Amino acid sequence: MTDFNEIRPFNDNEANTVLTELANDPSFVKVVGYLYQTKEQVKQILQLMTTIQSVDEFQDKIIYPLIVKIEKLTTKDLSYSAMDQFQPEERHLFISNHRDIILDSAFLNGVMHQQGFRKTEIAIGDNLLIFDWIKKLARLNRTFIVKRNLGLREQLKASATLSAYIRHALTEKKESVWIAQREGRSKDGNDQTQPALLKMLNMSNKSSITEGFKELNIVPMAISYEIEPCAKSKVEELLNRKHNPDFSKTKQDDLNSMANGVMASKGHVHFGFGNPLNLKIDKITANKNNNEAIKAIVDYIDKRIYANYKLWPNNYIAADLLQKTDKHKNKYTDNDKNAFVERMNNDIENLAFDNDESSEMYLNMYATPVFNYEKHFGDA
Repeated sequence: MTDFNEIRPFNDNEANTVLTELANDPSFVKVVGYLYQTKEQVKQILQLMTTIQSVDEFQDKIIYPLIVKIEKLTTKDLSYSAMDQFQPEERHLFISNHRDIILDSAFLNGVMHQQGFRKTEIAIGDNLLIFDWIKKLARLNRTFIVKRNLGLREQLKASATLSAYIRHALTEKKESVWIAQREGRSKDGNDQTQPALLKMLNMSNKSSITEGFKELNIVPMAISYEIEPCAKSKVEELLNRKHNPDFSKTKQDDLNSMANGVMASKGHVHFGFGNPLNLKIDKITANKNNNEAIKAIVDYIDKRIYANYKLWPNNYIAADLLQKTDKHKNKYTDNDKNAFVERMNNDIENLAFDNDESSEMYLNMYATPVFNYEKHFGDA
């Protein structure tokens, strides 16, 4: 049996020891002080942590109330659609677009908890585990680690282990899993699944490609934010990469993105659950070799994400501004448009790049989901 100890979430018998370590870590205590208003609240949370004996207890007593607090502070509402097609005892591999480092999966688990489903395990890149306390906190929160930036041989080995762990989690541990459709967040609004993700998942398959993917029970899912998380920093990063081939983010950049994504206003947030791949996979993979089948599965996931992405007035406004048209004017009001333009101008005014170039990239980030929908399904 593959050894998953380097990447798996912590088990219940490890929870209390790690929580006690965190409660006594000065760096973590500072973060708790940032999240809670008074010293008394901080003290209560840290004391509570040292009494917790399992991962589920930690999530129920600490993480879930915190997510509810963040939802109330930073969103207008959190909605979902087509969740009635699932049963609580079923396990799924949710493959979704990726817009916010922490809250995509955190809000999903909030929805799962509210609706009586077991919370998912979560994939996270090790590039985000900047400090020891973040790594501990992530693994306590049912997160498993995706190793990145390795040499070719090491990457192949890490991918095989990751593939085996995901299949193990779904079929042996009976846990649902969330993973993003691509490495890193979408910064240009173009939610496309990387074929490498499906190839990695297939590495642990011991059967035909059809039966192997049936075993994973994939559900495409679209996460839609009315206000794009970290819009300013996403545009800035894209422009830096465009104009400076040697540009690379710092650990501080990633930390800032995590913090800003959590605390910034998001407006409405919606989870659109697509039809499970298993309903179509026999037809999708019929008479195809493995590479052709994976491409067809990628196309299916992408189209389900485009179809289930909830388009907000901001998306239509951006599409019309970019194309200099009023095609979608029935989807928004003048007040909606004025508020969006004001937000965009505030976000890009201090960027060290040409204003027209910045605004075009900003508009594309919001407009692309509209264009993707219309390309595949007609007028949005």
